[in-house]
Amino acid sequence: MKNIKSILLTSVIGITSLAFSSCTKDLAEINKNPNSPEIAPTNMIFNGANRVLFDNTRDGWWMARMSMPWMQYSAQSNYVEEDKYAYRDNQTTNGWIFLYRVANNYKDLIEKCEDPATVVQMEQYGPLKNQIAISRIMLAYVFDNLVTHFGDVPYWSYGQKDNPNFQALNIDKYLTPAYAKQQEIYADLLKELKEAANQLDVSAGGFVSGDNIYKPAGNTAQWKKFANSLRLRIANRIKKVYPAAVEEMRDAVDSGVFTSNEDNAIHKSGATNLEGNPLWKTFFVDNRTDFFVNKTFIDLLKGTVGNFGVDPRLEKISAPNGISWAKYKEGYDDNDTLKYYTGIPNGLPQVENYYTQPANVNFFSRDILKATRGEVLMEYAEVAFILSEMNNWSHTDYIKGVKANLDRLGVSAAASANYIAKLPPANQRNVMTQKYIALFFNPDEAWNEYRRTGYPDTEILLMPGETGTRPQNNTTYVFTPLQSGNVIAKDLPARVRYPFTQQTLNPDNWKKASTELGGDEIDKKLWFAK
Repeated sequence: MKNIKSILLTSVIGITSLAFSSCTKDLAEINKNPNSPEIAPTNMIFNGANRVLFDNTRDGWWMARMSMPWMQYSAQSNYVEEDKYAYRDNQTTNGWIFLYRVANNYKDLIEKCEDPATVVQMEQYGPLKNQIAISRIMLAYVFDNLVTHFGDVPYWSYGQKDNPNFQALNIDKYLTPAYAKQQEIYADLLKELKEAANQLDVSAGGFVSGDNIYKPAGNTAQWKKFANSLRLRIANRIKKVYPAAVEEMRDAVDSGVFTSNEDNAIHKSGATNLEGNPLWKTFFVDNRTDFFVNKTFIDLLKGTVGNFGVDPRLEKISAPNGISWAKYKEGYDDNDTLKYYTGIPNGLPQVENYYTQPANVNFFSRDILKATRGEVLMEYAEVAFILSEMNNWSHTDYIKGVKANLDRLGVSAAASANYIAKLPPANQRNVMTQKYIALFFNPDEAWNEYRRTGYPDTEILLMPGETGTRPQNNTTYVFTPLQSGNVIAKDLPARVRYPFTQQTLNPDNWKKASTELGGDEIDKKLWFAK
C-alpha cells in the first residue's frame, strides 16, 4: 500500500526522475524504473506540494473569480456574473480536491520522516524533526484555507492522530470521513502551530533544498516566526467567539512574530511556465486577459473615497488605462495622472461592450503580472496591523504596518514619508482599511477580515442594492448580486458551498454539516463571523 501511495504521490507532484550514480548495478537495480521512484525524497514532496498549493489557490479560478472580485480588488469584463457571487461549482470542487491533495502530501512527508523503513534515507534531506515541524505549519495553513471557505470540514492533525473526530487523510480507516466542527479545528490549529514552533530546532537547518518560502533553504528561525505569526492571525480572527484566543495571541507575540519585511513568508516564483506566478500564467500562458483592477479599489487608492489621499501604491498595483494588451506586453510608460486610472465598475448588470475593449480598462501593473512575483502567505504589515488592534488601535503599530507595505512594494522613501505624514490617526476604521489595502496580495484573508469586522465599510465597498457609477459616462446602475436558491444576497458571500461530489461520495456527513449551517448556501455565516 505504501509503495502504491508513493507512486501515486509521485505522479501528482510531478517528480519525474532520479539520478543514479553507480555504474555497477545488480539485477534488481537494472529492473528499477528510474522515472518512477518508489520513495519520493521529502524535499521534493515539500517543494511539489507548495507549488500545487499556490498554483491552485492564487490562480485564475480560486482567487481571481472569487475572493479578488468579491473584495473588489478586481473585476471581469466578460463573466460579470461571477463577480456578483455566481461562481462555478467546479471552482470550489477543484479547490477542495487540491487542498486535500496537498494536505495528504505533507502528511505523507511526515510519515516518511517517522517510518523506520525510510527514516534513515529521509535524514539526508534535513533534520527530521524540523521537516516534520515545517510540514505541520503548512498543514495548518492548508486547513485554515479549508475551514474559512467551507466551515466544518474533514480534518487531520499530527498532534491528535487518534482524535475520533479528525478522520481526514486516513482512507484506510475512513472512506467517508466525518466533518470536524469549526471550533474544534480552530483550537487544534492554534495547538499545532504552537507545538510546531516549539518543535523547531533553530540551531539546525530545515529542508536542505526545495524550500521556496524561506531562503537560505532551511531557515528554521524564520519558520518559527511564521508559525507564531500565523497563530496570531488565526487567534485574532476567532477571539470574539473563543476567549482563550486572547492568551494565544499574547503567547504568540511573546514567542516571536514577524518584526520586519525580512521575515515575510513569500513563496518564490520562477520565470518558466512551470514555476511562474499563477496570475502571470493566467494572462501570459492561458491568455485570459479579462481580469482588471476594480473601480472600487482604484477609487480608494486615488483618494476619491476614504480619507487617505492619493496612495503611492496606485501605480505599483495598476497600469494606466488606454493600453491594449499587445502594448502592455511590449512595455508601457508609467503615468501618475489620475484621470488614467478608472477601473471597471463592480458587478455590472451585464457584459458591456466598452469594458470588453482592453484599451479602456486598467490592467494590473507590470509588478503584479510578473512571472517571478512571489505569493504572500503572510507579511509583516499584517502583523503590525494586528498588533495595532491588540494595543487599542496603536498609532505606532499602524504606521509600521503602512510603511512596511509601502516598502515591500518598492515605493520611494520620499513618497512613502509624504503619504505617512498625511495619514489620519489610528482607529478601527483607518487601521482596518489600510490592512485591506495591504491584503490585496492575500485576498482570501481580506475576505476573512471583512466577515470578521465588516471592514472595509460601505463607503469603500459597493454593497448589494447600492448604486454604482460607470466612470466613462457617469451613468448609474444598481449592484444586484446573484446567488443560488431563492435567497437574495444582502452582503458579501459568507462562505462557499461544499463540492457537489460530497453529496454522493460522503452524503451523510455532508447532510449533517449542511443542516447545522442552516443550509449549504453562501449566505450562511461561519463560526468566527457570528
